[in-house]
Amino acid sequence: MSTAVVETEEHKALRAAVAALGKRYGRDYMATVVREGAHPDALWAEAAKLGYLGVNLPEGYGGGGGGIAELSIVLEELGAAGCPLLMMVVSPAICGTVIARFGTDEQRAAWLPGLADGSLTMAFGITEPDAGSNSHRITTTARRDGDNWLLTGRKVFISGVDIADATLIVGRTEDARTGRLKPCLFIVPRDTPGFRRSQIDMELQAPEKQFELVLDDVRLPAEALVGDEDAGLLQLFAGLNPERVMTAAFAVGMGRYAVSRAVEYAKDRTVWKTPVGAHQAIAHPLAQAHIELELARLMMQKAAHLYDAGDDLGAGEAANMAKYAAAEACVKAVDQAVHTLGGNGLTREYGLASLITAARVARIAPVSREMILNFVSHQSLGLPKSY
Repeated sequence: MSTAVVETEEHKALRAAVAALGKRYGRDYMATVVREGAHPDALWAEAAKLGYLGVNLPEGYGGGGGGIAELSIVLEELGAAGCPLLMMVVSPAICGTVIARFGTDEQRAAWLPGLADGSLTMAFGITEPDAGSNSHRITTTARRDGDNWLLTGRKVFISGVDIADATLIVGRTEDARTGRLKPCLFIVPRDTPGFRRSQIDMELQAPEKQFELVLDDVRLPAEALVGDEDAGLLQLFAGLNPERVMTAAFAVGMGRYAVSRAVEYAKDRTVWKTPVGAHQAIAHPLAQAHIELELARLMMQKAAHLYDAGDDLGAGEAANMAKYAAAEACVKAVDQAVHTLGGNGLTREYGLASLITAARVARIAPVSREMILNFVSHQSLGLPKSY
C-alpha cells in the first residue's frame, strides 16, 4: 500500500529502513512478548543500535540530531508493522526532549546518551487520580528542605515504571512571591526511598505495564529539578506537545496495520467466485479509512514541523488536532478491519481483535478527545469556556 507523502529523501529513506526493521519483528513477535509477560527488549535494542530511538536527540549526546518529525516516522512505521514501541512516546520524545531543551549540562550528560542508545529509559508521571492531566489541579507538591526537595503525592496510569531507570515527575512548587503553586519537573530515580509503585490490572494487552505511584516525602537533591523553577509550564508543554504528536504516530501506524490486514484478506477471501474486496460495501469503508489515516498523518507532520521549527504555540494547536484526528481514524480503521474479516477478525490468528481495545487508548490518553475539543473551541475558535 502506498504511503507516499510530501517528505524529504532522508525521511523517505528513514521510513523505508524502519519499515524493514518492523517487518522482521511484526505482530507475531509483539503477541509473543505480551503472552510471555515480557518486554520487547530485542526490538528495542536493535532499534537503538540502528540509531532510531535517539533520532530526535542532539548529536553531541549520541543522538541523530533530528526532531520529532523523524521520531514520529520511526514509531509510525513500527506500528504499521504491528510492533509499536510505546516507550518511545515517553522516554526519547517527552523526557529526552525536555532534558535536551531545559536540562542542565550535568543532566544532559547523565541522561541523553543513554536515552539515545537505549541503555537508559525514563518514564513520565503527570496523571493523578483527581486531576487527570490538568496541570492546574495537580496535588503532587515539592517543598524545599535545606538544599534538598521533598516530593509528596500520587500518580496513576504511568507507563513502564518497572523498566525505567527514572521517572520525570510533574509536581508543583510554591511561588515565593505570590504563594501560588506552579508546575515543576523532577527526575526521580527508580530506587529512591519513598518512591513506591503498584501495577494496575489492565484489560489492555500490551508489553508496557501501567502503574500507580506513591511519593511519600521523597527526598531529592537540588539537581533533580529540571530547568528553571519559574518556567514550569513552558517546560511541561515542551514535553506534552511531542507526546501528542507521537500518540498520533502510534495511532496512524496501528490504523495502517489494521487496514493492510483487511485489504490482504479482502483480496483473497472469495465468496460466490468473487473476492469480497470487489464489493463496494467492503471496498468503500476501507478506502475511507485509508483516506482518514492519510489526512491524520498530514496534520501530524504539520505539528512535528512546527514543533521542530520552534513554534510552540502553533505546534500546540496542531499537535492536539493531529492526536484527535489520528485517534478517530485509528478506531474507525480497526473497527472496519475487524468487520471486514467477520468472525476471523476476532481470532488470535489474524491479530486484530486485541486492537479493538488498543485503538481506544489514543482517544483517551494522554488527553481525552473531549479535552482536545475544549482546547480547539477555546483557543482556536475563541469560544467561551463552560468551566
